[in-house]
Amino acid sequence: MIKDKVAIITGGTRGIGFEIVRKFLENGAKVILFGSKEETAKIAVEKLKAENSSYEVMGLFPNLSDEQSIRECFKNIESIFGHIDILVNNAGISSSTKIEEFTMEEYEKIENINIKSAFVCSKEIIPYLKKTKGVILNTSSMVSKYGQQSGVMYPTSKFAINGMTLSLARELAPVGIRVNAVAPGITKTDMVASLPETMIEPLIKSIPLGRIGEPEDIANAFLFLASDMASYITGQILGVDGCARN
Repeated sequence: MIKDKVAIITGGTRGIGFEIVRKFLENGAKVILFGSKEETAKIAVEKLKAENSSYEVMGLFPNLSDEQSIRECFKNIESIFGHIDILVNNAGISSSTKIEEFTMEEYEKIENINIKSAFVCSKEIIPYLKKTKGVILNTSSMVSKYGQQSGVMYPTSKFAINGMTLSLARELAPVGIRVNAVAPGITKTDMVASLPETMIEPLIKSIPLGRIGEPEDIANAFLFLASDMASYITGQILGVDGCARN
């Protein structure tokens, strides 16, 4: 579906991000995954190469909130691959800290990783996507619609991602760049898989489809929005949550 497209995926070393990388590779893309550390990026690439040695995948670890670092990184990627078609802003961290216990350090960390990195990467990718009529995809969350009981900065950051998605879709449509987001519900990542059954069962009962999501469910939505099948879709926040409600 995206054969020979060049995709950059931030937060691509684990969980949903890693599954997006895999899904894009399975569908013919060349993928540059970004990790927070050299070691994690290297391990992710090795794992994918072990699955299929023909995958064209590279792992990098730039500072996502630093304009100069990202600018140089994108320039180098284009020089290697010739073009850039897709940016997936997936890097993010969650929080369950109560508001009275929040420190400014945690606030700034979430802001930098969840919001600023998406802004910087989107800003710096635009010259490349203008050439290819490319796509920006953002990872939102169902808590951007319903909030959550604690960890206020996580849903706040995802509200911001929604606003960024809707606004950039309008701003960039005239130059042929589509911008959408995927808002996953509860998904079977390592973090969720480690939770006790007593916590998981009530969550499943709250979902009309009767199960929590698999990373592949989320990756399939990203694949669709990245492909030409979604060529007339922009400015959308696609919920992939089994019709979950808070």
